Amino acid sequence: QVQLVESGGGLVQAGGSLKLSCAASGSIFSISAMGWYRQVPGKQRREVVAVITVGGRTNYADSVKDRFTISRDNAKNTVYLQMNSLKPEDTSVYYCNAAGRYIYWGQGTQVTVSS
Repeated sequence: QVQLVESGGGLVQAGGSLKLSCAASGSIFSISAMGWYRQVPGKQRREVVAVITVGGRTNYADSVKDRFTISRDNAKNTVYLQMNSLKPEDTSVYYCNAAGRYIYWGQGTQVTVSS
């Protein structure tokens, strides 16, 4: 089992910044990649925002490239999402995800960007 605890969401004006954190605990040796997803408005699904593998390879959704940066601190078993130049359309619930033999999700953290 892997437990994921997110923090860092909140309310920010357009053009502002937020940094999300996701601390992993438990069977973290089984994780091959971690990432951030967000709820698609009005839909029962989540879209990928950014992913980072154990080897440090990163991938981003086109909509956040050059604005968001995913990083990890292996010593703290924590993944971060630095979000800059935020737009109202970035408003969503953001979920931390850990993938390996199984898929794990955090509880979600609300990000609201006002115009």
